[in-house]
Amino acid sequence: MTQSLYALSLQRTEDDPLSGLTATRFVEIVMKLGAASRNTATGFLAELVAYKFLRDVPDVPDRRVRVLETTEASNTAMMSWFTGHMACLDRLDGGNREATTAADPRIFRIAQPFAAAKLVEDPIWRDPPDSIGHFLWSDLGGMVLHDLIARIETFEPEAERTNIGPLTLAELSDIYMISATNLKRMFKKAELENLLAWDQPRRRGDLWLSKAFLSDYFTWQSAKFAALDEAYNHAVEEIAETNPAAMAQAVVVGAAGGPSAGNFGSVSSRS
Repeated sequence: MTQSLYALSLQRTEDDPLSGLTATRFVEIVMKLGAASRNTATGFLAELVAYKFLRDVPDVPDRRVRVLETTEASNTAMMSWFTGHMACLDRLDGGNREATTAADPRIFRIAQPFAAAKLVEDPIWRDPPDSIGHFLWSDLGGMVLHDLIARIETFEPEAERTNIGPLTLAELSDIYMISATNLKRMFKKAELENLLAWDQPRRRGDLWLSKAFLSDYFTWQSAKFAALDEAYNHAVEEIAETNPAAMAQAVVVGAAGGPSAGNFGSVSSRS
Protein backbone atom coordinates (compact mmCIF):
# COMPACT_ATOMS: atom_id res chain seq x y z
CA MET A 1 0.00 0.00 0.00
CA THR A 2 2.83 2.37 0.82
CA GLN A 3 4.54 1.95 -2.54
CA SER A 4 1.28 2.49 -4.46
CA LEU A 5 0.39 5.49 -2.34
CA TYR A 6 3.75 7.12 -2.89
CA ALA A 7 3.60 6.45 -6.62
CA LEU A 8 0.23 8.21 -6.81
CA SER A 9 1.67 11.22 -5.00
CA LEU A 10 4.59 11.44 -7.42
CA GLN A 11 2.24 11.35 -10.39
CA ARG A 12 0.69 14.68 -9.47
CA THR A 13 1.27 17.37 -12.13
CA GLU A 14 0.96 21.12 -11.79
CA ASP A 15 -1.26 21.45 -14.85
CA ASP A 16 -3.89 19.19 -13.26
CA PRO A 17 -4.64 20.31 -9.68
CA LEU A 18 -6.86 17.27 -9.06
CA SER A 19 -4.19 14.76 -10.12
CA GLY A 20 -2.08 12.68 -7.76
CA LEU A 21 -3.05 11.03 -4.50
CA THR A 22 -6.70 11.05 -3.50
CA ALA A 23 -8.54 8.66 -1.21
CA THR A 24 -10.67 7.44 -4.11
CA ARG A 25 -7.70 6.58 -6.33
CA PHE A 26 -5.83 4.93 -3.49
CA VAL A 27 -8.78 2.81 -2.37
CA GLU A 28 -9.40 1.72 -5.97
CA ILE A 29 -5.83 0.44 -6.25
CA VAL A 30 -5.96 -1.33 -2.88
CA MET A 31 -9.25 -3.01 -3.73
CA LYS A 32 -7.99 -4.04 -7.18
CA LEU A 33 -4.94 -5.67 -5.62
CA GLY A 34 -6.91 -7.24 -2.82
CA ALA A 35 -4.34 -5.83 -0.42
CA ALA A 36 -6.83 -4.71 2.23
CA SER A 37 -10.44 -3.75 2.83
CA ARG A 38 -11.84 -0.34 1.97
CA ASN A 39 -11.99 0.58 5.65
CA THR A 40 -8.38 -0.49 6.22
CA ALA A 41 -7.21 1.57 3.25
CA THR A 42 -9.00 4.74 4.37
CA GLY A 43 -7.83 4.19 7.94
CA PHE A 44 -4.26 3.83 6.68
CA LEU A 45 -4.51 7.21 4.94
CA ALA A 46 -5.96 8.83 8.06
CA GLU A 47 -3.08 7.52 10.18
CA LEU A 48 -0.47 8.84 7.76
CA VAL A 49 -2.10 12.27 7.88
CA ALA A 50 -2.29 12.17 11.67
CA TYR A 51 1.41 11.28 11.96
CA LYS A 52 2.31 13.96 9.38
CA PHE A 53 3.55 11.64 6.66
CA LEU A 54 0.83 13.05 4.39
CA ARG A 55 -0.74 16.50 4.19
CA ASP A 56 -3.47 18.23 2.20
CA VAL A 57 -2.51 19.96 -1.02
CA PRO A 58 -3.54 23.61 -0.59
CA ASP A 59 -5.86 25.54 -2.90
CA VAL A 60 -7.48 22.56 -4.62
CA PRO A 61 -10.18 24.11 -6.89
CA ASP A 62 -12.77 21.42 -6.17
CA ARG A 63 -13.50 21.25 -2.45
CA ARG A 64 -15.23 17.90 -2.88
CA VAL A 65 -11.87 16.33 -3.72
CA ARG A 66 -9.21 15.94 -1.06
CA VAL A 67 -5.79 15.75 -2.70
CA LEU A 68 -2.91 14.64 -0.50
CA GLU A 69 0.86 14.86 -0.86
CA THR A 70 3.79 13.31 0.93
CA THR A 71 5.66 15.39 3.50
CA GLU A 72 9.41 15.97 3.75
CA ALA A 73 9.72 13.12 6.26
CA SER A 74 8.09 10.70 3.82
CA ASN A 75 10.17 11.93 0.90
CA THR A 76 13.41 11.52 2.82
CA ALA A 77 12.47 8.03 3.99
CA MET A 78 11.40 6.76 0.57
CA MET A 79 14.42 8.30 -1.14
CA SER A 80 16.66 6.65 1.45
CA TRP A 81 14.93 3.31 0.85
CA PHE A 82 15.40 3.62 -2.90
CA THR A 83 19.03 4.74 -2.86
CA GLY A 84 19.84 2.08 -0.28
CA HIS A 85 18.63 -0.57 -2.69
CA MET A 86 20.61 1.05 -5.50
CA ALA A 87 23.71 0.79 -3.31
CA CYS A 88 23.01 -2.91 -2.70
CA LEU A 89 22.67 -3.56 -6.42
CA ASP A 90 25.95 -1.71 -6.99
CA ARG A 91 27.68 -4.01 -4.52
CA LEU A 92 26.45 -7.00 -6.50
CA ASP A 93 27.78 -5.93 -9.89
CA GLY A 94 30.04 -2.92 -9.34
CA GLY A 95 27.53 -0.50 -10.88
CA ASN A 96 27.05 3.21 -10.18
CA ARG A 97 23.29 3.41 -9.67
CA GLU A 98 23.52 5.08 -6.26
CA ALA A 99 25.77 7.90 -7.46
CA THR A 100 23.77 8.43 -10.63
CA THR A 101 20.51 8.56 -8.70
CA ALA A 102 21.95 11.10 -6.26
CA ALA A 103 23.11 13.24 -9.18
CA ASP A 104 19.78 13.29 -11.01
CA PRO A 105 16.59 13.31 -8.86
CA ARG A 106 14.50 12.58 -11.95
CA ILE A 107 15.66 8.97 -11.78
CA PHE A 108 13.87 8.46 -8.48
CA ARG A 109 10.73 10.23 -9.65
CA ILE A 110 10.47 8.07 -12.74
CA ALA A 111 11.69 4.82 -11.22
CA GLN A 112 9.62 4.67 -8.03
CA PRO A 113 6.17 4.54 -9.69
CA PHE A 114 7.53 2.09 -12.28
CA ALA A 115 8.93 -0.18 -9.57
CA ALA A 116 5.77 0.11 -7.45
CA ALA A 117 3.62 -1.07 -10.36
CA LYS A 118 5.96 -4.00 -11.00
CA LEU A 119 6.09 -5.04 -7.36
CA VAL A 120 2.39 -4.96 -6.56
CA GLU A 121 1.67 -7.00 -9.69
CA ASP A 122 4.28 -9.64 -8.82
CA PRO A 123 2.80 -12.43 -6.64
CA ILE A 124 6.29 -13.46 -5.50
CA TRP A 125 6.77 -10.10 -3.78
CA ARG A 126 3.15 -9.22 -3.01
CA ASP A 127 2.27 -12.59 -1.48
CA PRO A 128 5.37 -13.89 0.33
CA PRO A 129 5.30 -17.54 1.48
CA ASP A 130 4.01 -18.31 4.97
CA SER A 131 7.52 -19.14 6.16
CA ILE A 132 8.43 -15.44 6.16
CA GLY A 133 4.93 -14.01 5.74
CA HIS A 134 3.96 -14.31 9.38
CA PHE A 135 6.92 -12.07 10.22
CA LEU A 136 6.18 -9.56 7.46
CA TRP A 137 2.49 -9.25 8.36
CA SER A 138 3.26 -8.55 12.04
CA ASP A 139 3.94 -5.08 13.41
CA LEU A 140 7.70 -4.51 13.02
CA GLY A 141 8.04 -8.18 12.12
CA GLY A 142 9.74 -7.23 8.87
CA MET A 143 12.45 -5.43 10.82
CA VAL A 144 12.96 -8.50 12.98
CA LEU A 145 13.17 -10.71 9.90
CA HIS A 146 15.79 -8.48 8.26
CA ASP A 147 17.72 -8.41 11.53
CA LEU A 148 17.96 -12.20 11.53
CA ILE A 149 19.31 -12.23 7.98
CA ALA A 150 21.80 -9.43 8.72
CA ARG A 151 23.36 -11.58 11.46
CA ILE A 152 24.54 -14.19 8.96
CA GLU A 153 28.32 -14.12 8.73
CA THR A 154 29.01 -17.31 6.79
CA PHE A 155 26.52 -18.64 4.27
CA GLU A 156 26.56 -21.91 2.38
CA PRO A 157 23.55 -22.11 0.04
CA GLU A 158 23.34 -25.90 0.24
CA ALA A 159 23.62 -26.12 4.02
CA GLU A 160 20.46 -27.35 5.73
CA ARG A 161 21.00 -24.91 8.59
CA THR A 162 22.74 -21.55 8.93
CA ASN A 163 23.88 -20.50 12.40
CA ILE A 164 23.49 -16.78 13.17
CA GLY A 165 24.95 -16.88 16.68
CA PRO A 166 23.47 -16.23 20.13
CA LEU A 167 20.23 -14.23 20.19
CA THR A 168 17.43 -13.89 22.71
CA LEU A 169 13.90 -12.61 22.33
CA ALA A 170 14.63 -10.17 25.16
CA GLU A 171 17.39 -8.64 23.03
CA LEU A 172 15.05 -8.23 20.05
CA SER A 173 12.39 -6.81 22.36
CA ASP A 174 14.80 -4.12 23.58
CA ILE A 175 15.97 -3.25 20.05
CA TYR A 176 12.54 -2.95 18.41
CA MET A 177 10.39 -2.22 21.45
CA ILE A 178 8.14 -5.20 20.77
CA SER A 179 6.53 -7.11 23.60
CA ALA A 180 7.87 -10.55 24.40
CA THR A 181 4.38 -11.94 23.77
CA ASN A 182 4.33 -10.63 20.19
CA LEU A 183 7.83 -11.92 19.52
CA LYS A 184 6.97 -15.37 20.86
CA ARG A 185 3.95 -15.43 18.55
CA MET A 186 6.15 -14.54 15.55
CA PHE A 187 8.72 -17.21 16.27
CA LYS A 188 6.42 -19.98 17.45
CA LYS A 189 4.98 -20.79 14.02
CA ALA A 190 8.43 -20.87 12.45
CA GLU A 191 9.72 -23.10 15.25
CA LEU A 192 6.82 -25.53 14.92
CA GLU A 193 7.52 -25.84 11.19
CA ASN A 194 11.23 -26.40 11.86
CA LEU A 195 12.17 -23.26 9.95
CA LEU A 196 14.34 -21.93 12.76
CA ALA A 197 15.28 -22.89 16.31
CA TRP A 198 17.77 -22.45 19.10
CA ASP A 199 20.36 -25.10 19.81
CA GLN A 200 19.53 -25.11 23.52
CA PRO A 201 16.20 -25.51 25.36
CA ARG A 202 14.07 -22.49 26.33
CA ARG A 203 15.29 -20.43 23.33
CA ARG A 204 18.86 -20.20 24.56
CA GLY A 205 22.19 -20.45 22.80
CA ASP A 206 22.72 -20.00 19.07
CA LEU A 207 19.81 -19.51 16.69
CA TRP A 208 19.81 -21.30 13.34
CA LEU A 209 17.77 -20.65 10.20
CA SER A 210 16.74 -23.46 7.86
CA LYS A 211 17.61 -23.73 4.19
CA ALA A 212 13.90 -23.45 3.26
CA PHE A 213 13.47 -20.32 5.37
CA LEU A 214 16.44 -18.60 3.76
CA SER A 215 15.48 -19.73 0.27
CA ASP A 216 12.03 -18.17 0.66
CA TYR A 217 13.52 -14.94 2.00
CA PHE A 218 16.10 -14.59 -0.77
CA THR A 219 13.55 -15.42 -3.48
CA TRP A 220 11.24 -12.73 -2.10
CA GLN A 221 14.08 -10.20 -1.98
CA SER A 222 15.28 -11.09 -5.47
CA ALA A 223 11.90 -10.17 -6.93
CA LYS A 224 12.17 -6.73 -5.32
CA PHE A 225 15.72 -6.12 -6.49
CA ALA A 226 14.90 -7.24 -10.03
CA ALA A 227 11.99 -4.78 -10.18
CA LEU A 228 14.09 -1.93 -8.82
CA ASP A 229 16.92 -2.63 -11.24
CA GLU A 230 14.46 -2.66 -14.15
CA ALA A 231 12.92 0.59 -12.88
CA TYR A 232 16.31 2.27 -12.62
CA ASN A 233 17.25 1.27 -16.16
CA HIS A 234 13.86 2.44 -17.42
CA ALA A 235 14.39 5.84 -15.79
CA VAL A 236 17.90 6.26 -17.17
CA GLU A 237 16.76 5.32 -20.66
CA GLU A 238 13.83 7.74 -20.54
CA ILE A 239 16.03 10.62 -19.42
CA ALA A 240 18.67 9.77 -22.03
CA GLU A 241 16.02 9.87 -24.76
CA THR A 242 15.04 13.43 -23.86
CA ASN A 243 18.45 14.80 -22.87
CA PRO A 244 21.46 12.54 -23.48
CA ALA A 245 23.98 15.23 -22.47
CA ALA A 246 22.30 15.77 -19.10
CA MET A 247 22.29 12.06 -18.39
CA ALA A 248 26.01 11.81 -19.13
CA GLN A 249 26.66 14.82 -16.89
CA ALA A 250 24.65 13.20 -14.09
CA VAL A 251 26.88 10.12 -14.13
CA VAL A 252 30.02 12.29 -13.81
CA VAL A 253 28.60 14.50 -11.05
CA GLY A 254 27.27 11.50 -9.18
CA ALA A 255 30.75 10.34 -8.23
CA ALA A 256 31.23 13.49 -6.18
CA GLY A 257 27.75 13.66 -4.73
CA GLY A 258 24.52 15.19 -5.95
CA PRO A 259 21.56 17.19 -4.67
CA SER A 260 19.78 16.49 -1.43
CA ALA A 261 17.01 13.91 -1.11
CA GLY A 262 14.46 16.65 -0.68
CA ASN A 263 14.98 17.96 -4.23
CA PHE A 264 12.97 15.71 -6.53
CA GLY A 265 13.19 17.66 -9.80
CA SER A 266 10.40 17.77 -12.35
CA VAL A 267 8.04 14.87 -12.77
CA SER A 268 8.32 12.74 -15.89
CA SER A 269 5.41 12.88 -18.29
CA ARG A 270 5.49 9.08 -18.50
CA SER A 271 5.99 8.24 -14.79
